Amino acid sequence: MNRRRTVRDFSPDPVPAGVIEDLVRAASTAPSGAHRQPWTFVAVSDPDVKRRIRIAAEREERENYEGRMPDEWLRALEPLGTDENKPFLEIAPWLVVLFRQNYGVGPAGEHVRHYYVSESVGIAAGLFLTAVHQAGLVALTHTPSPMGFLREILERPANETACLLMPVGYPAAGAQVPDLCRKPLDEVLVLRQP
Repeated sequence: MNRRRTVRDFSPDPVPAGVIEDLVRAASTAPSGAHRQPWTFVAVSDPDVKRRIRIAAEREERENYEGRMPDEWLRALEPLGTDENKPFLEIAPWLVVLFRQNYGVGPAGEHVRHYYVSESVGIAAGLFLTAVHQAGLVALTHTPSPMGFLREILERPANETACLLMPVGYPAAGAQVPDLCRKPLDEVLVLRQP
């Protein structure tokens, strides 16, 4: 897993839909509060839909970079070399959007309470990214904020909120990733032993 990296330069080489299905099957093994599995993965390969998503995402990102994000945040992003331009949203063969289900809907249309939604969806996202890596693919966790446009474009119900937009595919030839070090173990682990 130490070799897993976030990639922003994707190859347009196709990835079979069956592989995406397997990735979501793996993600759906995640534990969840009361086993409600409060997530929906929407996988998009349609070029027209990907184009609409890119236009909407870049509109939000432009506003972010031109005034919504404080200077401190912009400085934190500098080593990553990101800006409002997101060509990967059209180049990657798949966009996988992870929606959290804020509540379920029962057979009579009644609201069904979900428990620990954020935690459950976070674990499912981690398993999805691990499965992507194990499949020899790459992904990017993109969070254009706000993301309400994804519910609209993908025609999702009112109980769902988009939380991650993940391009998935193969890295482009010569894809570069920032040379960033992970924190050493002693900065992320506290052992309390007898």
